[in-house]
Amino acid sequence: TAEEPAAVRMSDLGMKMDLPRPEMFDFHGVTMVHYFTDSWDKVQNFQARPDDILIATYPKAGTTWGSLILDLLYFGKTSPERQTSIPIYDRVPFLEIYIPSVKSGIDQAESLPTTPRIIKTHFPVQFVPKSFWEQNCKMVYVARNAKDNMVSYFHFDRMNMVQPDPGDWNSYFHRFMEGKLVFGSWYDHVNNWWKKKQTYSNIHYMFYEDMIEDTGREIDKLCSFLGLSPSAEEKNQITGGVQFDNMKKNKMANYSTIPVMDFKISPFMRKGKVGDWKNHFTVAQNEEFDEDYKKKMKDLTLQFRTEI
Repeated sequence: TAEEPAAVRMSDLGMKMDLPRPEMFDFHGVTMVHYFTDSWDKVQNFQARPDDILIATYPKAGTTWGSLILDLLYFGKTSPERQTSIPIYDRVPFLEIYIPSVKSGIDQAESLPTTPRIIKTHFPVQFVPKSFWEQNCKMVYVARNAKDNMVSYFHFDRMNMVQPDPGDWNSYFHRFMEGKLVFGSWYDHVNNWWKKKQTYSNIHYMFYEDMIEDTGREIDKLCSFLGLSPSAEEKNQITGGVQFDNMKKNKMANYSTIPVMDFKISPFMRKGKVGDWKNHFTVAQNEEFDEDYKKKMKDLTLQFRTEI
C-alpha cells in the first residue's frame, strides 16, 4: 500500500483546495459538519497543560482578533519574527479542525513550540475537552451581537469551502434563528459560556462591540485577567497592530494565505463594523428577529449592543 503523504501545514498549500462543501448533521444535539467532528475522539482526549490558553467564540465573533491580541501579548516582544513569517492560524491552531492531508488542529496544538500554547475553538462549552477544566486553564471568550454575527457568518459561508453553502439571505436568516448553522445555535453558545463563567472563574468574557469602542481599554482588562503587565509602548504597539484596517492588510492575520477560502467571493475580514446588519435586515426581518430574540435571551445579565 502507498504510504500516506505527510500532513502539511495549511499555509504550505499553495494551491486552492478543491474541497466538496460539507453537509450539516446533528451531532450530540449541535449542528455540525464532518470537518469538525472527524477527529472527535482525539480532540476529547487532548491533554491540556495548566498554562494553555483557550480562545473560544461562536464563528465570526472576533476569533482572529482575540487570537492576534493574545499572541502579541505573549510573543510580540520576544519573537517578533513570528509576526511576519507565521500565519495566525499556525500560531493559534484551531483545535477541532480536521481536513485530510492537512495537519489537523490537534496535531498542530500538540506540536506547538510556545509556552503558553494559545489554542482556539468554536466549540459550544459542553464540547470543550475535559482536560482544559481539570487543568484550570484560562479561557477567553469573545461574543458579538447576534445581528452582526449573523451577517458576518453569512458572508463567511459564501467564501469558505469547508462550510456548507449558505443559500440565500432570507433562508440563512431563518436558519440562524433556528440554530441550524455549523456550531449550532448562537443563543445557546453565548448563553452557555456566560453561564459557565459564573461557576468557573478562569473565563474572561469579552464583547466585540466593547473592543471596537475602546480596544486599549479591553486589552487592559484582558491583561489584568492574564496577569500580564506590558509597557505602555508595547500596549500602544499591540493596540495599533490589531486595528481592523491593519489586520485586514496583514497577510499573516487576514487568512489570504489559506487555500480553502475564495477571496473573490468575499474577503475573510470584510468590514469589522458594529451595525452592518442594517444593510442586510429588512424592516420585517428586524421585527421578526427582535420578537424571537426576546424569547431566547432569558438571562438579562447578558446584554448585547447592536450599535455603538
